[in-house]
Amino acid sequence: MSGNDIMSEEKFYFQSEAAELLKLMISSVYSNRDIFLRELISNASDALDKRRIECLKDSELAENTKPEILITSDSEKKILSVSDNGIGMSKDDLIAYLGTIAKSGTKEFLKAVKNENAENELIGQFGVGFYSVFMVADKVEVLTRKLGSAETYKFVSDGNGSYTIEDAEQRPECGTTVTLYLRHDDKPEDGFKDYSSEWIIREIIEKYSDFISWPVVFKDKIVNSQKAIWQRPDSEVTEEEYKEFYKHLTHDWRDPLTHIKINAEGSTNFKGLLFIPSEAPYDMFMNPESGGINLYINRVFIMNDCKELIPEYLRFIRGVIDSEDLPLNISREILQDEPVTRVIKRSTQRKILVELKKLLSSDREKYIKFWSSFGKILKEGIIKDTEHAKNILEISLFRTTHNDEWTTLAEYESRMKPEQEGVYCLTGSDNLSALKASPKLEAFSEKNLEVLLMTDPVDEWILAQASFVLPEDSKKLLNIARDEVTPYTEDEKKDNEEKLKALDSEFESLKKKALEVLGDKLENVKPSMTLTSSPACIRVPSGGMSIQVECTLRAMGQNVPPQKRILELNANHLIVKKLLEMSKMNDAKVSDVLKTLYDQSMILEGVAPDNPADFVKRIDDLMTLALVK
Repeated sequence: MSGNDIMSEEKFYFQSEAAELLKLMISSVYSNRDIFLRELISNASDALDKRRIECLKDSELAENTKPEILITSDSEKKILSVSDNGIGMSKDDLIAYLGTIAKSGTKEFLKAVKNENAENELIGQFGVGFYSVFMVADKVEVLTRKLGSAETYKFVSDGNGSYTIEDAEQRPECGTTVTLYLRHDDKPEDGFKDYSSEWIIREIIEKYSDFISWPVVFKDKIVNSQKAIWQRPDSEVTEEEYKEFYKHLTHDWRDPLTHIKINAEGSTNFKGLLFIPSEAPYDMFMNPESGGINLYINRVFIMNDCKELIPEYLRFIRGVIDSEDLPLNISREILQDEPVTRVIKRSTQRKILVELKKLLSSDREKYIKFWSSFGKILKEGIIKDTEHAKNILEISLFRTTHNDEWTTLAEYESRMKPEQEGVYCLTGSDNLSALKASPKLEAFSEKNLEVLLMTDPVDEWILAQASFVLPEDSKKLLNIARDEVTPYTEDEKKDNEEKLKALDSEFESLKKKALEVLGDKLENVKPSMTLTSSPACIRVPSGGMSIQVECTLRAMGQNVPPQKRILELNANHLIVKKLLEMSKMNDAKVSDVLKTLYDQSMILEGVAPDNPADFVKRIDDLMTLALVK
């Protein structure tokens, strides 16, 4: 368009949090400023990937141009430009992508960078990579033209809380040019570099962007190898290169915990490079759709987050899979029904589980770190993947009453006493300390019997179908929260039955009163032979739904009928003995004490009282009564 047709510029303002973020950038929060160039080159590479995909969908969009990332610099004027002929941006794109910073993570980012111990490379994690330019530049200009469009726009910002967008002279081809007006007052003695210097630019590209699949051109030469790191033999790749590739791929500032190399040859050929993050991303459990595997075909990017290549219970894995046997123009719909995809998925699953088993054997400390971050996700596979359930259970770790260490099922079984019927387990609160304090453990502790402490919601389902996934020679898993599971031998059980019969008549009036006031919640009230120090506990009837499963299903919006429980009372406890006396005299306070014992027992299960105010009032009344006496 001609100069007379150019529309006047429009001014926009960043949201308040974004303005604060820009101030932090300009104040040079980070000591490693080199990463701004990595981020710009990565953005340019993404733009070229997107353009190629759009051209595959619509051949009319293809232009006879050579895709590349061009870097130019002017040392005298202190100007640095990164240009690509990728997909480009429209005006709306500029506002959405550059005008709104870190849509989902700004608060978390600010909190992290204000921490004086913050790492150098937080940027990509929170979607603010572009704005790292303000660590080194006073002003940035973005000239862009979207693929298939004739309009060219210019975005300008000095990082002071606002930006402008205006029409510009038409760019010869689609793509984006980012021009930085570098700071003139930066001094080497203050830790600053001259980012218009040729050798510094080359050094940064070699360190951070050597594996970019598109040519990065500087001084009329391609300066990156473009050799896909997953295609190279292990012996030719350093650990540092693996770490840098992971950071480029995931925008995680931390090093990965470990990497897994895949080189499958046979009826289906594919290569892969997978990573286990050192920690769960901040949105791992809030956003299960994030991250995943990038699919390449003959080193050509096809799609990211390819769920068809990996099951949901391995969603914490990051990396790339590169296949020679899939058609280049494959769509996600075709991919779902592609037999090659199923082969790749099965092989990848098997490889990951084999490598995790090796890690468990070779580096227990590192495996525990992995398990602490991702164990509850991996265990979903025990109930979702019958083919690999046994393998997952074999490498699962559990807390135990034996000590403060993690244990496998095999390790537990090696410590079992001869008289044990199976592996004793306790599910309940997701708080380990609360589970350790459960009254249900008292009889097991007294007999020095080890119990696995299972705090994840998925553990309930694992116990429910353990008989289907356990190896044939494994002991059965016994949930001690259930009424029928006790630590006693057959002789001890018979002896206890006699004692319980003797208490039946004495308990009759108390049981009648309890069912009268708590009949909507209780199936039965009975004396307990497993409680030794606590006055009461809640049990799940044989075949009944556990409290945790009930709560989980309700949280998922399921309409679950009210489940009735068993209230066990310790006949040797002073409170229960007093209750028995009071019930025989029809004391009105029995109702309040029974309700309080029930609520306290449910609290130990991780469930709040139905009426907290009424619960507190009953506690106050009982304390007042005790103090007055």
